[in-house]
Amino acid sequence: MDADAVLAADAEHVWHPYAPVDAKPFGVVSEAQGVRLTFADGRKAIDAMSSWWAAIHGYRHPRLDQAVTDQLDRVAHVMFGGLTHEPAVQLATRLAGMTGLDRVFFSDSGSVSVEVALKMALQFQRGIGHTERTRFVTIEGGYHGDTFGAMSVCDPVGGMHSMFTGVLPQHTFLPRPPGGFDSDISAWTAACEPLLDALNDVAAVICEPILQGAGGMHIYPPAAVRWLADQARSRGWLLILDEIATGFRRLGTSDFAFQIADVAPDILCVGKSLSAGYLSLAATLCSNTVADGIAGSESGVLMHGPTYMANPLACAVAIASLDELERYNPAGTWGSIAGILTWELEPARQLPGVVDVRTIGTIGVIQLDRPVDVAAATNAALDLGVWIRPFRDLIYAMPPYPIGPQDLSTVCEAMVAAARASTGLTPAHAGRTVP
Repeated sequence: MDADAVLAADAEHVWHPYAPVDAKPFGVVSEAQGVRLTFADGRKAIDAMSSWWAAIHGYRHPRLDQAVTDQLDRVAHVMFGGLTHEPAVQLATRLAGMTGLDRVFFSDSGSVSVEVALKMALQFQRGIGHTERTRFVTIEGGYHGDTFGAMSVCDPVGGMHSMFTGVLPQHTFLPRPPGGFDSDISAWTAACEPLLDALNDVAAVICEPILQGAGGMHIYPPAAVRWLADQARSRGWLLILDEIATGFRRLGTSDFAFQIADVAPDILCVGKSLSAGYLSLAATLCSNTVADGIAGSESGVLMHGPTYMANPLACAVAIASLDELERYNPAGTWGSIAGILTWELEPARQLPGVVDVRTIGTIGVIQLDRPVDVAAATNAALDLGVWIRPFRDLIYAMPPYPIGPQDLSTVCEAMVAAARASTGLTPAHAGRTVP
């Protein structure tokens, strides 16, 4: 099919995420290599999104491609009920070693990994005799996925699922912690503690540690994560950390945000970059203590079983991705990305309509005082050869780790151009020819 035929069929049959049924895509991707997407009309664009934060090593990576090819020669998929296979066992062993958690339950998406985590917490509490503990505590501004259990712990007012309020289970939402990595949390904890004291039916606390992703790219203090962990421990609740967006060094050289916060979760959710954007894969990890509690519940087993859990192709490429992470030079990779984002996005702070510029690890954010004009912002970035996906009032980037300094500078320039375009300013690069 040529590009016109693809677009015509897309318009007739395809429904894209978070979009009207008749939404038109910005282009047809025909190839991808390194950090660039190639469109069917010949345009190329740096993928500043890492394909929704998953393709951390870029595209057509030779060692990752080879891992998939080698596994394809053996077995592409086999049911995990009653059977096992080497890639799943190797990956589970690696993840357990990286996290300090003992048990790994595989699934096929981040949302499902959260569903499994919530179910684990509920079954654990039943198994230790606390059948009254059926609710969850979380913080405002969070996002944990689009399935029903996950939606119930997403922000019920400002989040994407507010229309389902009243249908979803009702949980307790603490105020959002103050913004900023080093902010004082004393006023926040003083406001939260009496809310917690009034609760007696909580199974677990769940949050995204340090960075709330799709809920607003909100960076908050590690001290707040530690305080939540302490509260959970002292009250007999579990701590669930959702690191679907933050895991595998997205926030810097630590593998996970919980290591930066110096806490130990009881249950951990990972996904997205776990399989480097090649195949859908996620996992929910827990301690042996949690597993033993679940074994004591009336079912005696964890009541979940995704058809494609532990897909061998996905597990094989995930192992190769973890190997690849170890090959990076930390200072030359994460230090360089963080430094360039911080330095080159700072001028955006002076633009009319910009209320904040913030960075952490390999993430850069420009926040506006209004909803982003998505079409204007996206096209302004594409004019400079960069693909971004703004949402709400945010223009942001989460580029692949192998991105070079020159390409990252282009990403920053495109983000600033997108901010200008979204606020009605003439692009600073108007008239410039972009290769």
